[in-house]
Order: sequence, then C-alpha cells, then structure tokens
Amino acid sequence: MVTSRDNARYQALRGLASERRARRQAGATLIDGEHLIESALAAGITPRRLVFSASSQANRVAGWQARLPRVPLLHLSDELFATLSPVDSPTGVLAEIAIPTRVDTTARFVVLLEDIQDPGNLGALLRTAAAAGVEQAYLSTACADVWSPKVLRGGQGAHFRLGLEERADLLAVARDFPGSLHAAVLGAGVSLFDLNLRDPVAFAFGNEGAGLSEALRALARPFSIPMSDQVESLNVAAAAAVCLFERVRQQGLLTGTASVTA
Repeated sequence: MVTSRDNARYQALRGLASERRARRQAGATLIDGEHLIESALAAGITPRRLVFSASSQANRVAGWQARLPRVPLLHLSDELFATLSPVDSPTGVLAEIAIPTRVDTTARFVVLLEDIQDPGNLGALLRTAAAAGVEQAYLSTACADVWSPKVLRGGQGAHFRLGLEERADLLAVARDFPGSLHAAVLGAGVSLFDLNLRDPVAFAFGNEGAGLSEALRALARPFSIPMSDQVESLNVAAAAAVCLFERVRQQGLLTGTASVTA
C-alpha cells in the first residue's frame, strides 16, 4: 500500500496522468475504469500495471489478478489514487498501458483533425468517428494530447478501434489521400446532403474558434451543414457526428443499434 507522495512509482504514475511530455517519454499512459481496460484487452493490449485504490473491494482485485496473473498490482491510498483519476468520483482501478502505434495507410474513411484543443471535444469526436466506422484519424501538432486521461475517457475505447497518428502533416495527408477530402465551410453553396460519400472519403475538422487553416481548406471541397439561421455554427464534435453519419447513411454499412450514454 503506497501512501506517500514521494514514492517513486506514484511519482511516475502522476507524470503519466498529468504531463504530455512524461507520456511521450515513457511511451505509456493511464486508462481509467474497467470499461477502458476491457476495450484495451479486446484490442490485444495487456496492461503494464494495474493500480487500485485502497477502498477497492477485495473480490474485485482478486478477479483482475486471476485474469491477468502476470500483471503487477499496485495499491494506492484513496487520496493518492484520486490525484491520478480524471473524474471527480474515481472508479477505483487504473491501468498503465503502452501507447499503441497503428497507422492504416489503406484506410478509405479518414478524419483530419487540426488544432482541436479541448480534450472533451477531441474525445467525443473520436468516439463518434469510431461509431461511424472511421478507420484512421490524423491529428495536427497543436491538437490536445490524444492519449491524455481526459481524452481517453471521452473516447470510451475509440482509441483502440482507430488508427491514430499524432503530429501528422495534414497537408501531406490531404494531398496523398486517394479519395475526396471535404470540409464544412460557412456559406458554402453545396449542402452536406448533396455530396456523394460512397467512395473513399476524408473529412477535415478544425479548431473550435479559428476553424481550418486556409492551407488545408484550399485542399478540401467545401460544403455547408443546413441549420437554422438563428444559429451560426455547431460544436466541432456535433458537426463531426452529422457529417460522419451522413456517410454511414449513404453507405448503409452499419447495422448496429446505438445506445446513448453520458
């Protein structure tokens, strides 16, 4: 049972929980809660370490130990555990995992994410992308850290179902993509619902305030999302949901039934 903030293992975990640089140097991150751990396991990722709060039930700990007998366990006082969790009500279990590196260069359904800085928006967008069948996401250097605990929690397992490339050269990706690249632009004369999205397609989504850069916008086919004239724009994650699921509608490929969770 670790109770001291000076403990070396705790300090290392604290770095993974709070510092992008620490995650990058270690090639690792923390995932919070059993749902994300199950998603990682389903993707073939075995945790490096499981971390439990002092108040975790003994049978819960024993269950995970039986499933993953070779994975080291660490117990933290509830106070220390709370400093690692991205939520106000900690789940009681965290896992340290190696950050997976997977880029699908043959992907036919792609998103380019430029300078999306809010972790909640980024996590929600990735969750939507995975649900819509997107295969690959490219993120610019100025995006929020995709492997931060807050983005991971917002993604709800999307990170393990998508190819993700951070610090991507979006202009090069746009030029090399074999299909069409589309971007929502205010005032564009073409509606989203008039686009042909049945062939390989990429969507570019930009910064919450500034939108897409001029350079990337110049490489994309502009379209507009029809909406009430009383509203100027949509949140980037909401706009992505409308766009990506219009492609799903046109393709008619996904047959799963959606469920809505917080």
